[in-house]
Amino acid sequence: MITIVDYQMGNLRSVQKGIERVGGQAKISSDPQEIASAEKLILPGVGAFGDAMAEIHRRNLAAPIVDFIRSNRPFLGICLGLQLLFERGFENGEHEGLGVLKGDVVRFDLPSSYKVPHMGWNTITKRADAPILADTPENSHFYFVHSYYVRPADPSIIALECDYGGKFCAMVRQDNLFATQFHPEKSDKIGLQIIISLNKNLVYQTSMLLKEELLILGKVILKMANG
Repeated sequence: MITIVDYQMGNLRSVQKGIERVGGQAKISSDPQEIASAEKLILPGVGAFGDAMAEIHRRNLAAPIVDFIRSNRPFLGICLGLQLLFERGFENGEHEGLGVLKGDVVRFDLPSSYKVPHMGWNTITKRADAPILADTPENSHFYFVHSYYVRPADPSIIALECDYGGKFCAMVRQDNLFATQFHPEKSDKIGLQIIISLNKNLVYQTSMLLKEELLILGKVILKMANG
């Protein structure tokens, strides 16, 4: 079961329908306890950064969301749900985000030939491998609707980039956290592949396997060091 966070700032039903189209089960919830105990979690969102954070705090959802991510269960952020993971957003002032990832969120500053918001289909390029992208070919098309973009302090977490008057981060990944600037639920079959991966728990299984391998490697190195 995938839980979709409801904080009155997203097209929740379209995300739920996307999950159901690929055979998954999803429920929409604004209950802090349900979010904290979820098996898998999606944080969607459309709207203003500051308003979204105010509503998340009003509903006492910030701590459950952050605790869920730190528990290493499968997590997917979508659009504004990506941006809220960072430390600060600069939409109509400066606002604190959830602070799970270091970096900020700023508005596109582009030549007049580029329209803002960036709206429509655009291609991505891969910056890093991720299990959730196993079935995503290079230069795949995804659907974007946004005026702001994230600037991660650590570029190694950038999984996908897009070019719109310059390159920007289209997806991040860190351990079991994955978040996209585009809308996978609106991106036809290629977008639904990301939801399929989340639904099948591939993200979690791969992450746990990697941690087990690192643990074994650490024991081997320690044994060699001790002769």
